[in-house]
Amino acid sequence: MKMQSDVVKIRGELRRAKEQLKRNRLTVGFIGGSITDGRPGHNWPEPVTRWLADRFPEARFTVENAGIGATGSDLAAFRAKRDLIDPGCDLVFVEFAVNDWEVPTERRNKTREGLLRQLLADGKRDVVLVYTYNQDMYEDMMNDRVPPSIAEFEALAEHYGLSSVWMGKHALNEVRRGLLQWEEWLPDGLHPTQRGSLSYGTSVIGFLEHELLTEVESASAETNSGVLPAPLNQGHWQNVRFVPFDDIRTEGPWTVRRWVNLQWIDHSLSTFAVGSKLSFPFEGTVLALAFDFGKRSAEFRYRVDGGEWKISDRERPDWCGPSGWLKLEVLYDDLPPGNHVFELEVVHGSRPDCGGTNFDLAFVGVV
Repeated sequence: MKMQSDVVKIRGELRRAKEQLKRNRLTVGFIGGSITDGRPGHNWPEPVTRWLADRFPEARFTVENAGIGATGSDLAAFRAKRDLIDPGCDLVFVEFAVNDWEVPTERRNKTREGLLRQLLADGKRDVVLVYTYNQDMYEDMMNDRVPPSIAEFEALAEHYGLSSVWMGKHALNEVRRGLLQWEEWLPDGLHPTQRGSLSYGTSVIGFLEHELLTEVESASAETNSGVLPAPLNQGHWQNVRFVPFDDIRTEGPWTVRRWVNLQWIDHSLSTFAVGSKLSFPFEGTVLALAFDFGKRSAEFRYRVDGGEWKISDRERPDWCGPSGWLKLEVLYDDLPPGNHVFELEVVHGSRPDCGGTNFDLAFVGVV
C-alpha cells in the first residue's frame, strides 16, 4: 500500500535513487531559499542527510546543497545545470513555495516548470517537491485549504508524476497536537530553529524510509530518459541560455574577475565607475541579469531595441549586507520572439539606501 497523507503524496517510485543505493553511492541535491540554504548548518537538509548516512552506512553520499537565501525558482532555472545536473545529482529536492509567494502566478508557473523540465529531461534523477511555511499561509492551512503557491506546485507534481512532502503541514500538525511550540518552530515567523528544521526533516525522512526501503521494480532507472509530457505552460523556462561576457561590448573601466566573494558565481563582469556602459545582442523573449548585490551596489538605466530608458530601483532590506546576495533581475519576460539589442549604463541611483557604485554582474540569462 502506498503511503498517502495530508503531508505526503506519492506519485511514482524513487527509481534512480534505489538503483544508485544498490551501487552504494548516491548524490543528493537540494535547491530552495533560506529555509534550505546549507550555510546555517541546521536547516532541514541536515537531518535528512544524517539519516541517509546512518541508514545506509555502506553507501557514499555526496550532497549538493544549492539553496540560497532570498532567491526563487527564476534564478534556480538558470542554476539547474551548473549546480544540480552537472554534479550528477541522482535525487533532487525542490523548495520554492515560500520564496515564490509574491511572484505573479504566470511568472512562477513558467519558472518552476522550466526548472523541473531541466531536471527531468535526461531521466537521470528523481525529483521531489517539498513545501515549507510562511505566515501568509496560516489562514488557508488552519481551514484545511491549500495555499495557492503550493496548489500550483501540486498541479505540476501531478502532471510530471512527482512525489511531494508538505513539510510545513507536518510542523503545523505537530503544533496542533502539542508536540511543538510555535517559538521552537518559527521564532521569526519564517525561519525554523534546529527543532523546527528537525520537524521539517522528519517528514522527509518518513517519506524516504517508506520509499527507499521497498524493492525497486525491474524496469531500469533510464527507461523514460528524455521523455517528457507536453508542458502545461508554453512559456516555460526550460531552454535557458547565457550571453558570454566575450559577447558583451563595454565602454569604460570594466574587468572580468574570478569571483571569490560568493561561491555561486564563477566570474563577474565588474565596474564601480558611474557612466560605464555595456551592450549586447541576444535572441529570446526573456532577459535577466544576475548580480552579487548589496547596499554598496549601483543602480543602472537600461533599454532594449532603442526604446525608452528605464532605471532600476532595487530595495536593500535591513538584513542585506554590503554585498553577498545573488540577486536576479528579470528585466523583460514578454519580448517578441527574435533578435534584440540591449543597452545599459551604470548610475548611482537616488535611493537613500544606495551606498555605493559597485556593479558586479554574475551572468546574463536569456530564454
